[in-house]
Amino acid sequence: MERAIPLMIQGTHSDAGKSAIVTALCRIFKQDGYKTAPFKSQNMALNSYITVDGKEIGRAQGVQAEAAGIVATTDMNPILIKPTGEYQSQIVVHGKPYRNMKAGEYRQNFFEEGYKLISESYNRLVEGFERIIIEGAGSPAEVNLNDRELVNMRVAQIANAPVILVGDIEKGGVFASLVGTLQLLTPEDKKRVIGVIINKFRGDVSLLQPGLDWFEEYTGIPVLGVVPYIHNLLIEAEDSVVLSKYSSVQNSTKDIDIAVIRLPFISNFTDIDPLFEETDCHVRFVKNIEELGEPDLIILPGSKNTIEDMLFLHNTGIANRILDLVYKKDKMIFGICGGYQMLGDQITDPYEVESSLKEIHGLGLVPMKTTMTLNKATVLSRGIAHFGDVRISVEGYEIHMGETYLEEDWNHLIHLKDRSEGIITLDKKIIGTYFHGIFHNDLFREVVLNELRVTKGLEPIENRASFERKKEEGFDLLAEVVRENIQLDRIKKLMEEYYANHIHLSK
Repeated sequence: MERAIPLMIQGTHSDAGKSAIVTALCRIFKQDGYKTAPFKSQNMALNSYITVDGKEIGRAQGVQAEAAGIVATTDMNPILIKPTGEYQSQIVVHGKPYRNMKAGEYRQNFFEEGYKLISESYNRLVEGFERIIIEGAGSPAEVNLNDRELVNMRVAQIANAPVILVGDIEKGGVFASLVGTLQLLTPEDKKRVIGVIINKFRGDVSLLQPGLDWFEEYTGIPVLGVVPYIHNLLIEAEDSVVLSKYSSVQNSTKDIDIAVIRLPFISNFTDIDPLFEETDCHVRFVKNIEELGEPDLIILPGSKNTIEDMLFLHNTGIANRILDLVYKKDKMIFGICGGYQMLGDQITDPYEVESSLKEIHGLGLVPMKTTMTLNKATVLSRGIAHFGDVRISVEGYEIHMGETYLEEDWNHLIHLKDRSEGIITLDKKIIGTYFHGIFHNDLFREVVLNELRVTKGLEPIENRASFERKKEEGFDLLAEVVRENIQLDRIKKLMEEYYANHIHLSK
């Protein structure tokens, strides 16, 4: 097999829609018979994905691999950066924690090693696939960073890849951002840009045509597509910027009100995605007491800095309000990973793994203590959930630095072959688990939601829709819309021509 033909998608800024376009192209090329893989050299994200061998990569690359119908590996995202605090992040190399570094230290001291890692990963990847769809990050026009960047044009150079630049018209100023980005590129890098795609368009494309004509004449670069805004697209997000689109206000037309605490260091919030698809549920993200109200279900999500997020709950008064809701209003609370740790009496961090604050009191809802350790658990898990009298097969993934110890003999939520984990009270009002993706299990989600419905005097809803099937339908919908609105044949031709002209540089 020849080396894979690459295509790189870059954007004018963060959240321009690069991940969605890459996901669409992964599914499109798969549909067209190409063995395709995604690649992102360096990803900064709080939502991560666990590979089959228990390694941690960016969530987007795992999802893109699913869209391509392949098994994700760490070569698809060799460097993952997970912010843990002000100016500091945990650096994950090939799926395992490397060390915590400040931004300046990473930029100054990790560049050469990072460049080598990225080059080796990409070169392994291209030997086993026919097409590689590469995702950039932020903007290639960050002139203050470009001399040591490891994710945009330098990666295009490593891969000898042509580049399509994506601009988000929804935010306004799309032509200015596209032209400005192009003007800030070096002449060599600008030659890599084979075209642009305008993303998230709403309205009549004919009204945009004069602008498209002007752009092509002014820059000499073709517009290869105008992709419309896709409503209710079921593609997992990885950037917390998307949380701003969710309401914090209760919707009284829905039977079940679910409040997710928007922690400052929230992570893996894709755990909540299946709940958005339930027609009887309204999910909202809240960050103060006033927004919290009296929801039927409170979810404490994952956290990249559990102690600092617990401090946030105490300082804002949300912690005390949660206790009132659980004890006085009989509301259900569900903690996942870091949120599970917060349910206990105490969280300690003796090695300052996540925070310089070495100890903090939790909510005290469960008699347990958590100690942050130097070793990180990353594993795909499968077991049997015990929800009252119901037994349900569940699977998920675990990503955590802490070890949690129950101080009394409480009921565990999930029983695995070699251990038991999580907690659930007899009245099913306090639930916690290390299992990310727990709500992706359709029957488990159904049982929990029906418990809430019965508590409110409502009839249960049986046979809820499969989230996995909806996700596959989401991939197909995204691919269909993008295929219909880009010049796919022209893009394929430009990719092949670029590869033919640069193949001697790729070996």
